[in-house]
Amino acid sequence: MSEEQLKAFLEKVKSDSSLQDKLKAAADVDAALAIAKEAGFTISSDDVRSSVSDDELEGVAAGGCYNWKSARDY
Repeated sequence: MSEEQLKAFLEKVKSDSSLQDKLKAAADVDAALAIAKEAGFTISSDDVRSSVSDDELEGVAAGGCYNWKSARDY
């Protein structure tokens, strides 16, 4: 079920510039997960790791821009 939550969160992020800004400022994956939780989504780090490549995770953790369309099962 958490993977469905991840997909729903990513859809919300696409249309919510406030969430986009918060994610860009996130220091690491844990911070991004906390932002998702604040927004009402339950996502585990395992869900993110199974749907997002290591390179993409590093980009998010470094404050880079994550290409939401590139999540593996998305």
